[in-house]
Amino acid sequence: MDGARVVVLRLGHRLVRDERVSTHLALVARAFGASEIIFPEQEDVNVQRKVEDVVNRFGGKFKVHFGGGWHSIIKEWITSGGIVVHLTMYGVPLPEVIGEIKSLNKDVMVIVGGAKVPREVYSMATYNVSITNQPHSEIAALAVFLDHYFEGKEFYLNFDDAKLRVIPSTSGKKVISIGRQGHEATQTGELSEV
Repeated sequence: MDGARVVVLRLGHRLVRDERVSTHLALVARAFGASEIIFPEQEDVNVQRKVEDVVNRFGGKFKVHFGGGWHSIIKEWITSGGIVVHLTMYGVPLPEVIGEIKSLNKDVMVIVGGAKVPREVYSMATYNVSITNQPHSEIAALAVFLDHYFEGKEFYLNFDDAKLRVIPSTSGKKVISIGRQGHEATQTGELSEV
């Protein structure tokens, strides 16, 4: 999408235990308009493989990065002129700050975390934003934030280099397979799940 770049910083990823949640966070980030997701603590090749498979089949330039340490990543982002939005149930309600965040027209790092986000993240963040003040899923929080940020434009994204394109349908599944020559062939039936 045009405008400022949006990346997601995923804190608290635990190998094996969080693989499915982190994969879904990455897929939501991609589908809703972010350009990349960063896992600062440790590399997880299974998450990377699954997300790259989706990017390969459905297109786009979404990236998965590992390492770097969350503190230095956040500090470097702020130094380069970007803003940091930490999604937390303890923050200011999204509707009260989304206009201000968008009006800055700066690159945005969205931080989503697991159970124990370091206290320093709250003080380093430009904005601590709540998607309700109740316990909920970081996947849902990310989706709601990105939907508000991009104002629903994610529903109409076209991803470059897609091999498969889903055609909206009131019933059934319609998928166009795009061949090497750019030719399209309609398929129906099941798509493999992520």
